[in-house]
Amino acid sequence: MASLEVIRGELADAHKDTRLNLQAVLEGGSLTPEQRWGVAVACAFAARNERVKEAIVNEAKKALANAEPVIEDARAAASLMGMNNVYYRFRHMIGKESYSTKRPGLRMNRLAQVLTNKVDFELVCLAVSAINGCEMCVQSHEKVVIEGGLSEDQVHDAVRIASVIHAAAVGLES
Repeated sequence: MASLEVIRGELADAHKDTRLNLQAVLEGGSLTPEQRWGVAVACAFAARNERVKEAIVNEAKKALANAEPVIEDARAAASLMGMNNVYYRFRHMIGKESYSTKRPGLRMNRLAQVLTNKVDFELVCLAVSAINGCEMCVQSHEKVVIEGGLSEDQVHDAVRIASVIHAAAVGLES
């Protein structure tokens, strides 16, 4: 069973900064434990590295008394953003008004059926959108979480976690 310590140990010396950051971003900060681990789990799914995913999910289960709703929301957010980020990134990149007026026609019911809470789910979606590089989605989710009462520090910490989880997955693959 993979753990973060095992993952950190598997990162080559070229990835020393990632090794150090992987521990640092998951300790403390402005996020609640549920927010921190929800972001980490969703980003591990988005990073598409089985060992990172397994380690992060295992750590989340140890860190949270009621981890299953957080993990399930993270799984849903990663999947929804996998779809939405491709679609909305296309619309943004193509830059034609004709595409932006078309109805997406993509089901997103899970956005309204969160197991944890709406603002935390949006924060998780923001972090995954940062990994997936969708400017429109990042801006949209950032607006929702700020209006929902979270701070720029919390947004910043979520994106820091996303960046390091992604770096760990890249490091293990290189």
